[in-house]
Amino acid sequence: MRVRVLGAAAGGGFPQWNSDSEACRRARRGDPTARPLTQASVALSADGERWILINASPDLRQQIEANRCLHPRGGRRSSPIAAVVLTNADVDAVAGLLHLREGTPFSIYGHHRVLRVLDDNPVFAVVNRELVPRRRLEPDEPVDLADPRDLPLGRTVLPFLAPGKVPLYLEDGAAAEIDTEAMGGDTLGLEIGLAGRRMVYLANCARITAAVRERIDGADLLFMDGTLWRDDEMIAQGVGSKTGRRMGHISMSGPQGAIAGLRDLRVGRRVFIHVNNTNPALLADSPERAELVRAGWEVAHDGMELEL
Repeated sequence: MRVRVLGAAAGGGFPQWNSDSEACRRARRGDPTARPLTQASVALSADGERWILINASPDLRQQIEANRCLHPRGGRRSSPIAAVVLTNADVDAVAGLLHLREGTPFSIYGHHRVLRVLDDNPVFAVVNRELVPRRRLEPDEPVDLADPRDLPLGRTVLPFLAPGKVPLYLEDGAAAEIDTEAMGGDTLGLEIGLAGRRMVYLANCARITAAVRERIDGADLLFMDGTLWRDDEMIAQGVGSKTGRRMGHISMSGPQGAIAGLRDLRVGRRVFIHVNNTNPALLADSPERAELVRAGWEVAHDGMELEL
């Protein structure tokens, strides 16, 4: 299976449009240790011809142009994008669907809570449902992904409930603190595999639980939530009022972080994705980057290619 990172940053990208941090200034100056990143999405293919996207970021048009494998080649109006799998309904996971509204067929897969967000928002009606079927994912029910004509794409996905929360724009007083692993569907992780090899995609995860550890253990490739280095990062930098956990994201570091929480598991390749512009580990010359590399981790970057 070919795996290509289309975007590695959290919402807002890197540099973020309204951030004047030193890291963002370095990225704008072309500093090679502060590589610019678009918002998180990964593309998969079993045959190198038809591609499955995990999430559709707001930067999707830019990502398509930057990745030749996604360029049209089957006619005046065509695309090798055959399916999009949505893991949540956050803006940075679904807004890119609006770039795919030009009448070319593909399939959308998502939990019914995520598909309901699309159904309830009339702007997504521009993605013609007669050409673009919406197909439900159910936790712990494997699905053989297929294109709009039901032709198999050679990949089976097993969705699972992940600790998370409803999208920010759907929060109310009651929903703000809900861990949706219990109620189900707002945040999904994905297991994708074939012939005994397995990739886990978990770019949104509020905490490491026993169930999360069980899903990850033995994976050949892990894409893990790398939004923040420390839980109070945005508060400490004066650019936000919420902890990472409150936003539905685990930190990389600390005793409750991903590095410590997954240290003893059997994982082939560990890659952080969905990295926020405030995270010092974005900088290749930072002590934080050196620490995660020593622990066996990598930080994803746009255009990164992997094989499974």
